[in-house]
Formats: sequence, structure tokens, C-alpha cells
Amino acid sequence: MAAGALARDVEAGGLAAWVRARPLVVGLVVVVALLLTLVLGVGLGSVRVAPAETFAVILSRVFDIDIGVTITPATDVIVWDLRLPRVLTAMLIGCGLAVAGATFQGLLRNPLADPYVLGTASGAAVGAAIAVLLPIQLVVVEFGLLHGLAFAGALASAWLVFRLGGMGGAGGLTRLLLTGYAVGSVLAAVLTMAMYVSGAELRQIFSFLLGGLGGSSWVRLIVAAPLIIGSSLLIMARGRSLDGMLLGDAAAGHLGIDVSRERGILLALASMATAAAVAISGLIGFVGLVVPHVVRLLVGPAAHRVLPISALAGAALLSAADLGARLVGDVPVGVVMALLGSPFFLVLLHRSRSGYEL
Repeated sequence: MAAGALARDVEAGGLAAWVRARPLVVGLVVVVALLLTLVLGVGLGSVRVAPAETFAVILSRVFDIDIGVTITPATDVIVWDLRLPRVLTAMLIGCGLAVAGATFQGLLRNPLADPYVLGTASGAAVGAAIAVLLPIQLVVVEFGLLHGLAFAGALASAWLVFRLGGMGGAGGLTRLLLTGYAVGSVLAAVLTMAMYVSGAELRQIFSFLLGGLGGSSWVRLIVAAPLIIGSSLLIMARGRSLDGMLLGDAAAGHLGIDVSRERGILLALASMATAAAVAISGLIGFVGLVVPHVVRLLVGPAAHRVLPISALAGAALLSAADLGARLVGDVPVGVVMALLGSPFFLVLLHRSRSGYEL
């Protein structure tokens, strides 16, 4: 009897230690995957670049260090001007969309919420379509009118949903979701009309809707990074508020959380990250939906674990998807994410026996 009890205690202790260590293990695995996608993303393509050449170019450009590896001018251009900014842009966008998706799912207590739930995708698409139709050519630090109006349209859509739906009173979250759906539907109708009258410019609108990273550059990356990274870090700093609101508004209020204020700030930050990501890449789905689900299944619902691991996992996933898109003929990465995300998500839900609740 004593031996059996001791064995059970040892087993329970080992299980508890594994549960405590699992977030660290998952985090380390995700970091390794992120580094691997970085190396493969820069090295693979129509022209292969060895990892040593990649590191040599980066050290030479950033620190002016020569490690003795011969680098041709073509290799320098491929690594520094073409592939590295594209891979880092994919990671930046994946990070922002994953954090925004985790935030929306937690705030709205809806596992099907994604970064576009408040109509940001429709708003960005309408803004891009308007930019295509306007007979104006405007470029400022490599950002054209399309990028500017897409960003403005995404933020304007989110603001309109906030104003019309509100967040207080009975059924505030449900009302916000329904308002987002209604506004998104109206904007989708406007987009359809814009596409109908676009004529020869229809291809450019479709290119934005399918999502792609072909126009990535250092300038666009540097401009978008503060918005996405800053919003993501501020969201992570409010992880305690997000955890409290998962318990319900009343319980969060008892914990000293100003629910209306914190929810408004978190929704605004998530919308900002989404708008900045969409403006430089177009519409890319499933990152903000699938990644938070997978992370919660692995490490539990605590925001201080879910948010940073989701950021890293989203960056790794989108950079890997973009690598696959380039290798199969430079197809839009949004198409690859849809093809990969939908079946994976269905299989994940089918095989998960215990599941989880937000």
C-alpha cells in the first residue's frame, strides 16, 4: 500500500513538473522553429544561398565584419535587398496577427474570433480598392496611396464598429460582434461595387485581397514594425487584465480591473496591429485564428503564456508559409495559408479530446 501511494505521489509530482515546464518547452521549440524558418527563408529559392553566406552578408552589412566568406554582388543583393526584408516582414505580420487574434478571442470570449472580426479586413480592402480607382499616383517612403488608404480604412472600420456597437450594458460583447458583422457586410458590398467598376485595375484589387509579400522592403518593414511590435508589447503588458476578463466582467471588476477602459484599450491596440499588418501585406487569414488555438491547447489559457508564444509561433508559421509560396511559384501567401490552415484546424479540433474553454 505504502509503495503504491509513493508511486502515485511520484507520478503526480512528475506530471505537475511537466505541466509547469511545458510552456518553457513549447517556447523553446517555437524559437528553434523561428530560427530555422529564418535560415531556410533566406537560403532557399531559385538561387540557393548557403547559411554561411547569409551570416556573412548580415555581419558585413550590420557590423562591417568580414568572416572570410566570399560573397558575390549578386548574393549580397539577394540576401540583403530581397529575401531578408521579406522574411522579416512575414515574421512581423505573423506576430501581429497572432497576438491580435489571441486578444480578440480572449476579450470577446469567442474561440472563432480572429483579427478581422471588427471589420478591419473589409475596411482595408475598401480603402485599397478606392486607392486603385483614384487617378492619383502618390508614393511616400515606398508607401503608395493603396497602403495608406488600406491602413486608414482598417482603422476607420474598427472605430465605426466601436461607435455603433459600444461595449457596455447587457449583451455588450454580442452587440459588438454583430455590429462588426453588419459593418463588414456593408463594406463587402462597397468592395464588390468597386471591383465591378474597376475594369483593368481588377487584378490589382485581387492581388491585395489574396495577400502577398512580394513588395516587402526595408523601408516598409521599418515603418510598420513600431506599430505592430509596439501594439503587441502593450497588449502583453496588459495580460493580467485579459486574464481577469476571461472570468467575466463582474469577476474582473472585483479584481480591480476597469473593464470598459481595459477592453477599449486592448481592442484598439489589436486593431492597430491588424491594420498595420494588412496595409503592407493584404489580407492573410488563419494566422490569427489557428495559432492562438494551438498555443492554448499546449500551454493553457493564461495570457502571459499565450500572447508571447503566439507571437513567436505566428511569426514562424507565416514565414514558413511564405517560403512555401515562393518555392511553388511565388503564389500569394494568403492562398497558401488558407490551404494549410483550414485542414489543419479541422484535424486539430477533431483529434482534441479534452478541448479547452476561453
